[in-house]
Amino acid sequence: MSISSRFAVGIHILTLIEINKTSVNSSEFLASSVNTNPAVIRKIMGMLKNVGLINVRPGIAGAQAAKKLAEITLLDVYKAVNVVQEKELFSIHDNPNPDCPVGRNIQDAVLPLFTIAQSAMEKALSHVTIDDVVKDIIEKEKNHESIK
Repeated sequence: MSISSRFAVGIHILTLIEINKTSVNSSEFLASSVNTNPAVIRKIMGMLKNVGLINVRPGIAGAQAAKKLAEITLLDVYKAVNVVQEKELFSIHDNPNPDCPVGRNIQDAVLPLFTIAQSAMEKALSHVTIDDVVKDIIEKEKNHESIK
């Protein structure tokens, strides 16, 4: 099972809001880019709004970033959309057999490794901003246009 797609959709929303900042970023417009239902977009936008990453007004189409994009990290988005609970990216089965040497020791053996892996991932996400993603997409689009 992979990490919830809410994370990627949250990044998509913030990036599209910036790239399309001269137009109205309605949930319908954003949903057409993500290729999903506007209700999914509204739910994720609500999560982003609750932590102060975007500004939206009920009944009025459009959303805007609430901070400078260079101040919004991918870790902020990851946490905002509740991908996983704190320290629970990797889960382990709760009731291994205590009569088995592996069952008796598996949790103590792998939990520290899971913690290290989650911390490394979160550290990597904290070094990339939405501004970085926007710049990368703009560059990719320039390259795409030059190929045409």
